[in-house]
Amino acid sequence: MNYKVDFSPVIEGMPELLWGCLGTLLLAITGMALALVIGIGGVILRDASFVPARWLIKTFVELIRNTPFLVQIYFVFFALPLVGIRLSPTPTAIIALGLNGGAYAIEIIRGGVQSIHRGQVEAGLALGLHKRDVFRFIVLRPAMRAVFPSLTGQFIMLTLTTSIASAIAAYELTSVAKLIENASFRSFEVYGTITILYLLMSWMMMKFFSLISWRYFSYPVK
Repeated sequence: MNYKVDFSPVIEGMPELLWGCLGTLLLAITGMALALVIGIGGVILRDASFVPARWLIKTFVELIRNTPFLVQIYFVFFALPLVGIRLSPTPTAIIALGLNGGAYAIEIIRGGVQSIHRGQVEAGLALGLHKRDVFRFIVLRPAMRAVFPSLTGQFIMLTLTTSIASAIAAYELTSVAKLIENASFRSFEVYGTITILYLLMSWMMMKFFSLISWRYFSYPVK
């Protein structure tokens, strides 16, 4: 085998790859934001007194957790037009990522909420706090502090999952890499390079989440 390594197509396509990284980060951050909203809302409904709402959330979580993300993104991509909603691939990918991450966020946040002692809630109510404030300050914030490391790991995984969005031609790093690879036939060079880029993005996300943890969820220094 006389294969010669040649990174010149990668070097020429580096601006496009960097824009692809930006697309990946956009997908990841917006998907995470949607997942967090679904996670918190799902926790509220999961323990609601309205039984159909509890069963709906349980079914949603089990459906997402027990099916591949590739199937989920295809389902969203082809199901939305059937109900008259036509979106481009990138918004469709954001919805699919949000649904996927939201299902896992529900279970992670719910575990944190259940760790809060009932007595703390009763004390908040006894002090005259509204139920909304009790949930926000006494339940949700300590729960988020407890589960933030797990939630961080899940969201970094979601960042890497964005690569599957290339299956519906959403604009992100892997889809750009495929175009360069198809034009140059330099598979090793292209995918070796984006491996490094994904590692760098994961490292950046970890630093970002560490900053958030320090800023919002660290215990006060005595």
